[in-house]
Amino acid sequence: MTVVAAFLYHNGRTAAPVTLDDPPPDARDRSSFVWIGLREPEAAELERLQRAYGLHPLAVEDALGGAQLPKLEAFDDQLFVIAATARLEGDGLAWGQTAFFLGRNYLISVRHGSARAHTGLRRQLEAAPGLLSQGPDYVLHAILDFIVDGYLPIIESIEEDVLAMEQRMLGARPGRDDVSRLFRQRRTLIRFQRALGPMSELCGRLAHLELPCVDRSARPYFRDVHDHVLRVESRVAGLREIITSVFEASNLLEQQRQGAITRQLAAWAAILAAPTAIAGIYGMNFRNMPELDTKYGYYVVLGLIVGVCVGLYARFRRMGWL
Repeated sequence: MTVVAAFLYHNGRTAAPVTLDDPPPDARDRSSFVWIGLREPEAAELERLQRAYGLHPLAVEDALGGAQLPKLEAFDDQLFVIAATARLEGDGLAWGQTAFFLGRNYLISVRHGSARAHTGLRRQLEAAPGLLSQGPDYVLHAILDFIVDGYLPIIESIEEDVLAMEQRMLGARPGRDDVSRLFRQRRTLIRFQRALGPMSELCGRLAHLELPCVDRSARPYFRDVHDHVLRVESRVAGLREIITSVFEASNLLEQQRQGAITRQLAAWAAILAAPTAIAGIYGMNFRNMPELDTKYGYYVVLGLIVGVCVGLYARFRRMGWL
């Protein structure tokens, strides 16, 4: 059985458990509503809910799919919402979705691929009847806020990882593993942004548009969730900029290292060129070379070579090439 919890609430307090075949309470009774939570349901279970609550077949099909982007659709007096959930798995993200069927007197949540259960949130709301009595649209806000708050630990974990890699790469030559890891984190953030865009649009519509089953008094709560999504988007964008700056700084440092090596090679080549040139002159097979008859010519030439090499070495040291 995939029903996590199913209860009727009256004036914010648990009244009685319900089954998937029980009809919803009278829509004119604004003090009562049903909250049903399902996890990885089978098609037959959603069909039972479809018959009992008059769910739209297209919405039921999307709720079963488990691979939809966040969206909001209105079907007459019913609202259908899909929110994206995420969790870290190694260096990547594992995505899931939670679908909601919102009516005047019921809320049905359908989770796919989400490891964060709503049990604790349900207990928290049940402990505050004044909040729960505001109706199913307030419960929808609470679950959306719960989902968006789950993004923050992911961002913080990626942020710590990126900053640690930045410190390592600025202090030493980056290895292949470091570069590959940064690219993986960049791909993760790009995919995260693809989900955050529709989530932001979804929460913005709930906060600002006239929608069925969402009271005007509930809009400030959805605006708060929308603000949370925008903050997460801002942090993701900042992380992408940090990764880009790490790559640029790493490339600049590598160019600097290569330039230093090039200068060192050029300096040693110049130092070695002097004795090579002098030795090359005296290696020519000409008969009339005055220096060949000089008694101390050999020692003079050796001294000249040493002097030139030492002079060049001292000059390059002052220039910072060696």
